[in-house]
Amino acid sequence: MNLILNTTNHLRFQQCRVRGLFLVVLLFLSWTSQSQQLETYIEEAINNNPNIQAVEKQYAISTEKISETSTLPNTEFSGGYMIGTEMPMMQQAEFSVMQMLPWFGTISARSDYAAAMADADFLEIEIAKRKIAMVLSQSYYRLYEITKKQEVLDSNIQLIEVYERIALTSVEVGQASAVSVLRLQMRQNDLMERKLVLEQDYAAELTAFNKIMNRNENAEIKIVDSLIIPEKDDEIDVVNLNLHPELRKFEELNKVVSQADLLNKKESAPGFGVGMEYMLYNEAPNMLMPMVSVSIPIFNKKYKSIAKQNKIQHEALEIQKQASQNSLMAELQTAVRSRNAARISLETQDKNLKQAENATEILFKNYETGTIDFREVLDVQELQLKFQLNRIEAIGAYFNQVSIIDYFTKN
Repeated sequence: MNLILNTTNHLRFQQCRVRGLFLVVLLFLSWTSQSQQLETYIEEAINNNPNIQAVEKQYAISTEKISETSTLPNTEFSGGYMIGTEMPMMQQAEFSVMQMLPWFGTISARSDYAAAMADADFLEIEIAKRKIAMVLSQSYYRLYEITKKQEVLDSNIQLIEVYERIALTSVEVGQASAVSVLRLQMRQNDLMERKLVLEQDYAAELTAFNKIMNRNENAEIKIVDSLIIPEKDDEIDVVNLNLHPELRKFEELNKVVSQADLLNKKESAPGFGVGMEYMLYNEAPNMLMPMVSVSIPIFNKKYKSIAKQNKIQHEALEIQKQASQNSLMAELQTAVRSRNAARISLETQDKNLKQAENATEILFKNYETGTIDFREVLDVQELQLKFQLNRIEAIGAYFNQVSIIDYFTKN
């Protein structure tokens, strides 16, 4: 009987360990410390991710195009020399140089247009950074979820081992049948299988996480011991959504179209050129003649068409902005509802876990009086495992939705 009591006490100790794994707040952790670790990974990913580097290169190209706009058309040089019998007073050769110039303000209009294009491309960098932060956070939370599930399975495997020892003792004293032992062993095999599957999931997710950071796929990362859900969720400021770079980009694109329209007006104006021609004569004095040329766009249908296109483009951008705003708002509201649902699920799982632990205590109090049904023990243990895993999934889902909300509203 002492052996049975010692085994029961050991079982209760194991149950306390399981309960300890799921305390909502750990005294030595705070919200700041758990977020700082992830922020460090995000910062590294932003610095190293090739997608962001590609967008930054595109912005560098757009910025360089501003310098390109200040150039003038090619300077034209021409010359000719007469070969053959010389005739009195006849022109022997001529040389000329001509430089065409755009209408006043055209170069600055081109520069403003290129600068507006660069500003629009700059927002692509901010969008890419937000997306990388969101994707990396979600991968991190999946790794946390897998890690905690592995810990739960390890603890449950240890409990099954304790149950098995109790069952063997009960079989010896005639309080249980050998079938109970076999049931426990099958249960242990099932838990081991799930643990091995989780190991594969972790390896795959670790590779995905490291590739986002553009480093070796097997590089280890540090996962926080506990993610703490705040007692109260932050208020969602919808105004921040209007400042989202995906929406601000439409404003910048509208500026691009406006600058394109101004540039079109400048280019539809006449162009002019200045030059010099030098003429050589056989017997007469050589001549130096300044020249001026003017190009007039008589057939300006092209410029009128471009002006109409720009007007339509303004209208299209406004429609696209409204559609994008509606989509972002819907996605944000979905994320908020999912975050709230995860909190509700967590609270429910905590209640269920408490009740499952109480049921387990009742079963083993019966064991001390000499009666125990291991089928009931396994049923309760299965429920307890289910609630534990659901709780971890609720925490993962909560922070996963927070990462989406941050993508939409974080400044």
